[in-house]
Amino acid sequence: MMEQESLDPMMVEEILDPFCDPDNPKKVTFKDVEAASDVIKDDLLSPCAKSRMSEILNVKEVYFKKEFQQRTGSFKERGARYSLMMLNEEQKKKGVIAASAGNHALALAYHGYCLNIPVTVIMPTIAPMMKVQACKRYKATVEIKGHDISESKRFAQKEGKEKGLVYINGYDHPHIIAGQGTMALEIVKQVPDVEAVVIPVGGGGLIAGAAVALKHLKPNVKIIGVEAERCPSFSKAREMGKPTKVEVISSIADGLAVPTVGVNAFATANELIDKMITVKEENIDLAILRLIEIEKAIVEGAGAAGLAAIIEGLLPELAEKKVVVVLCGGNIDTPVLGRVIERGLASDGRFVRFKVTVTDRPGGITYLINLLSDLGVGIHDIFHERAWLKSDVFSVQVKCVVETKDKAHSEELREALEKEYKNVEWPQM
Repeated sequence: MMEQESLDPMMVEEILDPFCDPDNPKKVTFKDVEAASDVIKDDLLSPCAKSRMSEILNVKEVYFKKEFQQRTGSFKERGARYSLMMLNEEQKKKGVIAASAGNHALALAYHGYCLNIPVTVIMPTIAPMMKVQACKRYKATVEIKGHDISESKRFAQKEGKEKGLVYINGYDHPHIIAGQGTMALEIVKQVPDVEAVVIPVGGGGLIAGAAVALKHLKPNVKIIGVEAERCPSFSKAREMGKPTKVEVISSIADGLAVPTVGVNAFATANELIDKMITVKEENIDLAILRLIEIEKAIVEGAGAAGLAAIIEGLLPELAEKKVVVVLCGGNIDTPVLGRVIERGLASDGRFVRFKVTVTDRPGGITYLINLLSDLGVGIHDIFHERAWLKSDVFSVQVKCVVETKDKAHSEELREALEKEYKNVEWPQM
């Protein structure tokens, strides 16, 4: 079942979530994480494997914590299952409601289905269709309301109050944070001598739960949070000293697009995080591409943010450390994946678009194609224009999209073109 709501979300009363009170934030403890681990036990284990990328990343050793291999494709299952299992019998019969752009909704829907607990999810209009359809497959009631998570949250809280459903905040409910922290318990067992852990940050629930566990078990471990530069809500909260709303700009890391971090997550994690950084969109694209090509792993934008930070050169201090990078989700829409691969190739200097003016007499374009062929350049697309070229009537402007081996190969191509032709338009690299 799916409904769509056009009501202005600002006309919907904002209801205080008793589990997430800004005036009385709850700090999740290591005992809370241990309790969550005892309840969900080993149902949600994920591998933490040594990466094939350590040498090219200039890091001593890199391990990937592969949360994208969970049944629904993200770490969100940990908190979702624990939260559902902690409901009383009456609450389990009535069900729960949540606002989510995808992964939290999907995790609740799946585990609600497994535990026979009704689940309603309110998803914003930006939610990937793949995630919407997946929630429906697990018999959840899906409603599309609001342009972002903040707006969807208003609708969810209103409906929860009206129908007597427990509202479960996907990144700030104490049980959610504690459940997510079980991932860190696994990391310490899987990589006992870990020296640093790089964690993507959206609402803050994952890094909060993980930081509590990691700092308790290994006080000297470095915890680094990574946000998309288009939604630096945790960085803003640290700057202001409290959760503060930021503008959300469309990002490939849609799972990190939370305009205001959780009050409990911030109170729990802020003093435990050693460094917060933001990454550029093009480096998230490149990280996704690297994971596909080298690790044979398909990861969504949010999941690749930690690797993007290393690729971008923002963490030189990790060069001599044993590092775990959390790949927190793998739910990327197939059409988006295709676009991201091309964008990643472009960022890597292997996908190039240029214009060149050649003679329109017989053999002109053939000569250009032969030049590309001799250089070992693959042609992805080629077309020419005559009507808009205002110079020589016997010339034609040719637009090419080509694939090269690397940036050095692209530079070799540029030099060859400029040697043969007077008019070459080359993109800024």
